[in-house]
Amino acid sequence: MSDEPAVLTTKRGRTAVLELNRPRRRNALDLQDRRDLIAALDAAAEDLEVVSIVLTGAGPMFSAGGDIKSMPTDPEIARVRLRVLTELVNRMVKGPKPIISAVEGGAFGLGLSLVAATDFVVASREARFAASFGRLGLVPDTGLFWTLPRRIGAARAKELMLLTNDFTAQEADAMGLVTELVDAGSALDRALELAERLAQGSPAMYAETKALCAQPEQDLASVLESEAEAQVRMLATDFFSEAQEKFFKR
Repeated sequence: MSDEPAVLTTKRGRTAVLELNRPRRRNALDLQDRRDLIAALDAAAEDLEVVSIVLTGAGPMFSAGGDIKSMPTDPEIARVRLRVLTELVNRMVKGPKPIISAVEGGAFGLGLSLVAATDFVVASREARFAASFGRLGLVPDTGLFWTLPRRIGAARAKELMLLTNDFTAQEADAMGLVTELVDAGSALDRALELAERLAQGSPAMYAETKALCAQPEQDLASVLESEAEAQVRMLATDFFSEAQEKFFKR
């Protein structure tokens, strides 16, 4: 076990940058690493000065996935590990603050699951991706059955999960997985630029929008009811009052 923290957190203005810090194993994460990532996400969510989160990896790789050496075969231990993964993806998808992934090198297995759970994906043109779980005879986890079809469609998601083949950043962009492609080495800088833009907006609106997108009831009637209630809350915020006042002064 490394004495170095699994996740390095730095503040850049109103952005919390979370850096996966296991470069010697290409940021493959074991159970404790995942718990540390949850703790870092919780700290960023609770920090009133933070508006958005950037998730990236130390070294040349975003994340090679789960640490295979730490994967248990005992069913009870495996269930504990998977409960932690459930907590992790819930923090990312349902958390109140937008998350931007800055991907250099590659995102495989769990790494792809983390990317798919973020709200924006900035990727190097040289990055590669794979839903590589099946190469070990495993099914995808960390919410990939939910997040990936929502980003790229059910048929394409199933194809990637069954074939487990690598795909390029350009292919990921064409599918809709990637928000923006950038030159190699500049993913973090561009992610921070997007985060700066988010810093100008309403944190309450971000939280409500993420909650609406993640709520289980996605039928029209439920969404209409939820968005109406959310809009009532937004109309009562200081952000809206100030924006309304600026509008009338123009």
